[in-house]
Amino acid sequence: MRRVISAQWITLAAHLAAMLFGLVGLLLVMPNTEFIESLSELGLQIFAMGMQGGGAVFMILGAISISLYGWHTLGAKRLFAFLIPSVFLSLGSELLGTSTGFPFGGYSYLSGLGTKIAGLVPFTIPLSWFYMGLACFLIANTTLRFGNHWMQRVEAIALGAMMLTSWDFVLDPAMSQAAFPFWEWHQPGAFFGMPLQNFAGWMGTGALFMTVASLLWGKDNQPILNRKQLVFPVIMYIGNFVFATILSCGASIYPPIFLGLLLGVAPVLGMWFSAAKEEDTVPTPALESLSTSPIALPKSSQPEVAARR
Repeated sequence: MRRVISAQWITLAAHLAAMLFGLVGLLLVMPNTEFIESLSELGLQIFAMGMQGGGAVFMILGAISISLYGWHTLGAKRLFAFLIPSVFLSLGSELLGTSTGFPFGGYSYLSGLGTKIAGLVPFTIPLSWFYMGLACFLIANTTLRFGNHWMQRVEAIALGAMMLTSWDFVLDPAMSQAAFPFWEWHQPGAFFGMPLQNFAGWMGTGALFMTVASLLWGKDNQPILNRKQLVFPVIMYIGNFVFATILSCGASIYPPIFLGLLLGVAPVLGMWFSAAKEEDTVPTPALESLSTSPIALPKSSQPEVAARR
């Protein structure tokens, strides 16, 4: 158990470090042609490898770190009940979007994010939906500590999807309009070159796989985490938001940052502060047995959840 906990934090640190490396390359090294020309042949090869694969590496590390966290905190069955629908439904949306323009609008991926599935969508993109989607949904599920009626579960899904979309408010303009873009829009729109349809697609896709995961978890098996347990997904969200913010500043795109702060960061921090403190929770082991249904587990075997008031 301790090894899993250590590994989740190590891979999260590596995920954040990889994003920092990418920012240095995109914002400081690439515009400095004199520095690039001064590199040795080996240095040029390392730089080229970093720029071609750096985006894929940080997303892979993000998926690994949130998987280790989910394994320890939620148990294997809850983790896979979110991982499978989030990866496959988001991939379906992305393949549909790059093929037909629905639901995000007309766009296509360029290089730098890994090998493309069906020549359209980098394999890392569904991983980013997974790790950011799980972070957002676990934070949003904090609202369920005040009741678990179906309307409150809908509220948590909507809140999680909104926080996920708010990250894209900041990320998408920068990643598509930076000096080294990772995708391009064929359907220019009103939001800094992007169609507003893109955000409806993000909300719909996020809400879809969060709904499926919530149904698979079941009404009486929703993970409601305390403040200490939520530190990991909060750091994951804030770290990725800061990455997008710095990219946006580098591209001189500022209004989306304030929109993201209002609809993304503010709710994330608000949910974290409203979560139960550790002393208000039932202290139970976090890792469920792989061979036992989490719904049927006794309290002594279930993940730690917030005590309802």
